Amino acid sequence: MAVKTSAVPTSDVEALSYAQRERLAYLEFRLYFFGEASRPDLYARFGVAPAGATRDFALYRELAPANIVFHGSSKTYRIGVDFSPIFEHDTRRVLSSLTQGFGAGVEGVAGPMLPCESPATLSAPRLDVLAAVCRAIHAGRPLAIRYHAMSSGASERVIVPFALVDTGLRWHARAFDRKSGEFRDFVLTRIESLRQLNDDAKPGERAEADIQWTRVIELDLVPHPRLQRPEIIRMDYGMTSDVLRVKARAAVAGYMLLRWSVDCSPDHTLEGEQYRLWLRDPLALYGASSAMLAPGYAPPVTTKG
Repeated sequence: MAVKTSAVPTSDVEALSYAQRERLAYLEFRLYFFGEASRPDLYARFGVAPAGATRDFALYRELAPANIVFHGSSKTYRIGVDFSPIFEHDTRRVLSSLTQGFGAGVEGVAGPMLPCESPATLSAPRLDVLAAVCRAIHAGRPLAIRYHAMSSGASERVIVPFALVDTGLRWHARAFDRKSGEFRDFVLTRIESLRQLNDDAKPGERAEADIQWTRVIELDLVPHPRLQRPEIIRMDYGMTSDVLRVKARAAVAGYMLLRWSVDCSPDHTLEGEQYRLWLRDPLALYGASSAMLAPGYAPPVTTKG
């Protein structure tokens, strides 16, 4: 979700160099979310000289004079009463910047920009493993790995990864597994002894051959029927109607519903306080390989005629 921008002509912004857009977008970010910005802010983030920072502020004032007011006593620029952003600010990126920092900048230190608490990451892959998997995805090459599976223990495999997936609890690679002849999820923390092979992925090993990956399903989420104030849930999730419709790949839908604590039982029977949403049509998950992870989901019972 991105904040709507002001009526400044798009051509005026696009005429700027990439570096200028980066600096002015950060300047606006400081105004928008901190109420003020100064030349040292640009120096700390980009290393620009004072004269260069002055030019950037002058350029921003030229583009959006109503957005910024100079206060001589503090030598800072503050947000204007009629502020309207000229750059798009995606909500997720803003929250990431506020909680983790807007890049390290020339100071070399990244951290929360405001007092903030967020869940700690309990599971993070080793960087060498992550890097090797990313290189294989980019090159379209298979990887020889040693993998530790919950069911079968350690084994040698050759996989062809094509995507990374963040489940909220862990990272895994979606890949074709030459040992089983199937597309599977490989948890990055369970991979070791990686070696990229020189041969290319075969047509049947690529993403377009993964039916669970290419199948996109629509999920209609509604306030849980047991709740007495559904209008509050609609506010929580920005619902413009009684239904929040989201799309997900069949391969990852179950992970998403688990992460969001969505009751996927046919009769909305889960009672925990964490279940604020209900999947109105659990049949939407039928045939999805990840459906087993969805809270309360049970495949429909078929009867023989």
